[in-house]
Amino acid sequence: MELTEWLLAPGERGNSATRLDSRRSDGVAWSRGNLVRPLVHGATYFRELLRAIRAQRAGDLLLFTDWRGDPDERLDGPGSEIGRVLADAAERGVIVKGLLWRSHLDRFQFSEEENRHLGEEIEAAGGECLLDMRVRPGGSHHQKLVVLRHVDRPDLDVAFVGGIDLCHNRNDDATHRGDRQSLRIAAAYGPHPPWHDIQLAIHGPAVGDIETVFRERWEDPAPLTRSPFVRLRELAHGEDTEADRLPPQGPDPSPRGTQTLQVLRTYPNRLLRGYDFAPDGERSIARGYRKAIGRARSLIYLEDQYLWSPHVVECFAEALSANAGLRLIAVIPSVPEQDGRLTLPMNLIGRITALDRLRRAGGGRVAVYGLENHAGTPVYVHAKVCVIDDVWASVGSDNVNLRSWTHDSELTCAVLDETVDPREPRDPAGLGDGARAFARDLRLELAREHLDLEEPPAPHLPDPLCDPAKAFDAFAASAAALDAWHDNGRRGTRPPGRLRTYHRPSLSRTTKTLCTPLHRLLIDPDGRPFGLRRRNAY
Repeated sequence: MELTEWLLAPGERGNSATRLDSRRSDGVAWSRGNLVRPLVHGATYFRELLRAIRAQRAGDLLLFTDWRGDPDERLDGPGSEIGRVLADAAERGVIVKGLLWRSHLDRFQFSEEENRHLGEEIEAAGGECLLDMRVRPGGSHHQKLVVLRHVDRPDLDVAFVGGIDLCHNRNDDATHRGDRQSLRIAAAYGPHPPWHDIQLAIHGPAVGDIETVFRERWEDPAPLTRSPFVRLRELAHGEDTEADRLPPQGPDPSPRGTQTLQVLRTYPNRLLRGYDFAPDGERSIARGYRKAIGRARSLIYLEDQYLWSPHVVECFAEALSANAGLRLIAVIPSVPEQDGRLTLPMNLIGRITALDRLRRAGGGRVAVYGLENHAGTPVYVHAKVCVIDDVWASVGSDNVNLRSWTHDSELTCAVLDETVDPREPRDPAGLGDGARAFARDLRLELAREHLDLEEPPAPHLPDPLCDPAKAFDAFAASAAALDAWHDNGRRGTRPPGRLRTYHRPSLSRTTKTLCTPLHRLLIDPDGRPFGLRRRNAY
């Protein structure tokens, strides 16, 4: 397999200012020899993160970025509140540095106060946490990463990347009963919203790439905000607004596994002054997706919080039109997180148009599902996962929409495994690439949970879900059985599985007319330069 057929070659990132593609002596735009493990569910991730932080010693380095951080969110029971865990690390001499999105005001259901309080707790303990508002108007820093480096124990070096914030609602597990520390979202999800999410644990040379992502933002000389009102708040609260110097970056960790990993990002085209490391922004997530989707022949498996914007899904639609055997499975929230009289249709309008475009292209080869737990409560799908033909897989903070591909800061990891999976079909796409162990195992792990299937008795035994057509049919059959049980008044034994068929919502013509411009302006803005917008290029 030629890696350049799936991954962005040097020069294809579209951002020559970053160090990511020039930091290796071999000149490649990715790192090989990594051990990458999916941590499905917040509870799984939080437990592992807690153990890793508590194992750090004086002189070790802890770097993190986040969209929202709630200092009282427990990682694993009382005494494991994230603010306390990070403060404890700083007090025992760990170098703790954080970048939190400053956030819009709490009155608009954001996290300005929570993020400030987490930063204050870390600073009081001797760490440093900056509130970063270097975004486009209406934008956010949405990256979620933690990097742990160890001065004299490099074998412990690890990076965590994905969609899970260090905040309320995220600490859920496979039962999907929800986090006891909850934030209100749409009423359909109840008082403790069930939450489906995923993070990657990365060991090996790619840890150095993730650290570089943090360092580029930390060392950006631009002020943390351009707003005079925010600067007054900084003064009033005595906030730290100047990033202290980091210790020099150490050598990348030694190879640990068989996965090749490419770091993909979004940074917007900021007006007046951009980022030093991305003067015109970066849209390598969009470019990486579009390149990989161009090789899709058998199955695209998506889990996504949004899946909207006809501009973004056009590359999926083109692939479906060009390849008659290509199928698409998408797992999305049954109901958007906002259910207000105005916010609900503002959220739905982009999904309606995107799904209409996909179904025009693929017809019955496009299947879209929501999830519910065994109590019948919808599960909020916050995961951001894409698996193409059991070869290429991505996990990150980005959703399939214009905001994530062009406007906010995002971070995702594309993974290609050197290990070929021996189970049939060995080459689902028929292009000679062969199914790869990481991508296939990730898809099967997620599918088994949604179908309520046990793990196979041994790895590499025949598994009908390996076959894309059989997996597509298994999802359809499971959802149909559960839908029928609900339609029949929930009489009798509940069928196994958690999948519910997603039915296209309908909006009146008047609502569409009113909400479409609001959706484009507020919900799914475009952060590209005007020339790229005109060409729908990235």
